[in-house]
Amino acid sequence: MNRAVVVVTGGTRGIGAAIARELAATCDLVLSYRSNADAATALRAELESLGASCELVQADVTVDGDIERLFDSAIARFGRIDGLVNNAGATMHIGPLAETPADVVRAVIELNLTAAVLCARRAVQLMSTRLGGTGGVIVNISSGAATLGSPGEYVHYAAAKAGIDALTTGLAKELGPEGIRVVGVAPGTIRTEIHADAGDAGRPDRVAARVPLGRAGEVGDIAPIVAWLFGPGAAFISGTTIRVAGGA
Repeated sequence: MNRAVVVVTGGTRGIGAAIARELAATCDLVLSYRSNADAATALRAELESLGASCELVQADVTVDGDIERLFDSAIARFGRIDGLVNNAGATMHIGPLAETPADVVRAVIELNLTAAVLCARRAVQLMSTRLGGTGGVIVNISSGAATLGSPGEYVHYAAAKAGIDALTTGLAKELGPEGIRVVGVAPGTIRTEIHADAGDAGRPDRVAARVPLGRAGEVGDIAPIVAWLFGPGAAFISGTTIRVAGGA
């Protein structure tokens, strides 16, 4: 079986790790992580037990040189890439915009939007049939916040994710003739460490009542959809963002 080679940014924790587990049955993986080497190493062992070859790359995707090193590592190990999951992200703060430090606003936009655009740029350089590649798939992890705006919590993050939705739309039109599909997935409130990292570990339970399906989501609600987008059943899907938010 020909196994696709997929790069997953932020691929060793939360939604990213769940996506890696789903992809492991059919794909070899290149996972970036920022700092938790122990968690990354443990996940690699798990993925290899599932049959995937897995390359770990310590990288901060807000640093241009680290983006280059991430994709260079993929090429050095596998000789090509066939897909990218732009997953790395964080809210970093919860509160009204007026109470959000300027450096946090800049950091959130840099991580959630600028880094994703630059990772997509590098992936296109390697996958585009116009540039000598064989095509591929880019999946951008957006957020339900992109359309709700998240007032009082993190409008800076919502604004960045709205940019991701525009990236998905525009890049899909640009790259369709070059053999690359671009699709977004927009999770709602999901139980991951993103909330604790921003200082509000109890947020999923606190906001669950707003969700029509009556609960916060789990990483297992997101990962199978992302994995499906790399398969033949999604071959005619591009330029759209799939909302996975329990009706919210």
